[in-house]
Amino acid sequence: MTAETRGRRPSAKAEQAMATRVRIVDAATELFVSEGFLTTTMSGIAKHAGVAVQTLYLSFGSKASILKAVFDAALAGGDNADGILEQEWFQAVIDEPDGPTALRLFCANASEVIGRASLVFNVIRMAGADPKVAELLAENRQLRLGGYRLIRDALVTRPGYSPTLDPDVALGIMFAVVSEDTYLMLVHEYGWSHERWTEWITETIVSQLFPKENS
Repeated sequence: MTAETRGRRPSAKAEQAMATRVRIVDAATELFVSEGFLTTTMSGIAKHAGVAVQTLYLSFGSKASILKAVFDAALAGGDNADGILEQEWFQAVIDEPDGPTALRLFCANASEVIGRASLVFNVIRMAGADPKVAELLAENRQLRLGGYRLIRDALVTRPGYSPTLDPDVALGIMFAVVSEDTYLMLVHEYGWSHERWTEWITETIVSQLFPKENS
């Protein structure tokens, strides 16, 4: 979102369209999480959102596109229209001169993103046999990997970074540990609290990338 866009007040029609879109996304989120992607129907979403089925097709085009909008909203959080890479915390991680501090900031914010998006991610993972949903899952993994690579590139230049840890291995550690998969496994399946999981990912990657921090 540009400064020019932020300063321009949308028309009443645009505001109404946006409100309708938000209502559809909220309704679809509830149904996807409770019933799954395959079981949820377009007519069910329309009824739950209080709109006509035609409105769904005009606004999104397909059920898979609605799922993408649901996931995007969960990742961004609330009314935030910016992608993860455009959010202030992400740039703050890259700009932070102290490596362990940058990693703690990264884990604190990433855990919030993953925590609120994990159930929708699980919907996507469970419906991966659908080609369009499989594309969405692959796209998410590549975007997450790309974002983590930017952070890794900044971290390896910080004082205290492990001289024996290959940067590619560091990226793999971040990608595997700070993920929806481990969140679903340890929080939703094993019963850890969100706070315990956040502590674990922080301790794990700080100790791997900056081992002297814990010595």
